[in-house]
Amino acid sequence: MTQIAQERATPLPRKAAVQAERLSWMLGITAILGFLYLPIAVLVTFSFNTSRSLTWPMSGLTLDWYKKLASNDQLIDAFFNSVYVATSATSLTLIIGVPAAIALDRIDFPGKGLFRKLILLPIALPGIITGISMLILFRAIGFNLSLEAVIVGHATALLAVVVTQVYARLQRLPPSLAEASADLGASGLQTFFWVTLPNIRTAVIGSGMLAFTLSFDEIPVTFFLTGRDNTLPMYIWSTMRRGLTPEINAIGSLIVLMSAILIFLSVMLLRDKTKPKK
Repeated sequence: MTQIAQERATPLPRKAAVQAERLSWMLGITAILGFLYLPIAVLVTFSFNTSRSLTWPMSGLTLDWYKKLASNDQLIDAFFNSVYVATSATSLTLIIGVPAAIALDRIDFPGKGLFRKLILLPIALPGIITGISMLILFRAIGFNLSLEAVIVGHATALLAVVVTQVYARLQRLPPSLAEASADLGASGLQTFFWVTLPNIRTAVIGSGMLAFTLSFDEIPVTFFLTGRDNTLPMYIWSTMRRGLTPEINAIGSLIVLMSAILIFLSVMLLRDKTKPKK
């Protein structure tokens, strides 16, 4: 009986050590998440503060700051400008990025490795470098600074997002699908619309959503390329120069909510459910 009791008691210290290790990992992960998201939680919380003073404890809860946003014509115009820029930049990025990804996956051409690295370069560069470079180029060719210039700048910076995501999905598609389509007499365009696109549509939609979110929140490139029209991030930045108010917190909370929804949808769509090539 004593030996059986000892055998049963032996795993307990090991089990306790495993539980302690799990607890330490959970505490570490909680600390990291708190470091990342506590400032956002504070911003959202103070957007409901009745007082303009950003001090704790709050004096009460109110929705007045959100109501003021609805009557702010400059803010509404800046919001629709941001939607226009982000939608147009995302569309341009998809129009260029999807064919580029297909070319990288299907075509062997001289300088292919260099081409792939050059596509990734704009997203690796700091936004201020991209903005200054585009500003110099546009002034050299006589292109006026405007929302259209911002669209081109955003599309240039975000092209790598679409190319990398779509290229990764194409790499996991069996080449036999395109070969079977060609054997059945389909043209290149028919193969793309009937075979390739349905298999990569989640990557296209997901990368497009991610590009839209990044374009909507972008400041450095926008700062150098925008003309008289403000985008929403630029409006927030200019307003904050006069002081931080709960109205700014309300704008930020809405942007956080919209960005979180788009990023969540993009992550869900980018989850790869296809089998790798054989």
